[in-house]
Amino acid sequence: MATTADLEARKMSTDGAAAFLTAVSAAVRDAAGVPITRGTFTFDGGGTPEQYLTLPAQPIVSVDAAAIDGVSVTDYKLIDGRLWRRLGWSHSCEPSVITVTQTCGLETVPADIVDLVCSLVGLAMANAEDGGYSSRGDLTQLRIDDYSEGYNSSASGRLAGVIELPDATRNRLRARFGSAAGFVGFR
Repeated sequence: MATTADLEARKMSTDGAAAFLTAVSAAVRDAAGVPITRGTFTFDGGGTPEQYLTLPAQPIVSVDAAAIDGVSVTDYKLIDGRLWRRLGWSHSCEPSVITVTQTCGLETVPADIVDLVCSLVGLAMANAEDGGYSSRGDLTQLRIDDYSEGYNSSASGRLAGVIELPDATRNRLRARFGSAAGFVGFR
């Protein structure tokens, strides 16, 4: 989602940045619930007898394949980011599993998302440089005279890693890009 050129434009070091760029991009995509960037992805989700199936990861460029319970279907139309099928998206009144392969996402990553990725990469690199990847990561207080350290003892207050996105950022990304609601994931 960001490149070493984006880091250089922000006067950031690029030494060892590739792994952080990959990890942070994955964290941002996970928070958004969709890939964001243009690509071809396969989504699995639930289908119903309704004629319209709303697809995740807008904008949708094309739909390459669709299947209901593993049986390929071709009698659909892509209309405004949704798939229309006269017979609906289930072979009966019971729910079905829909698999859709689609080309979707943004061709150009928005500047604020590139900046978010770069800032998180900078944070991760600074923590790695300072030994933060090998520390407990839950230090909340440090006193120098009569040396003292304080740690967050509640599991709910700890981050799993230095590049974990705050809830407010995760919520903003999910609201902005939409989630793959009803879809169990993309691959």
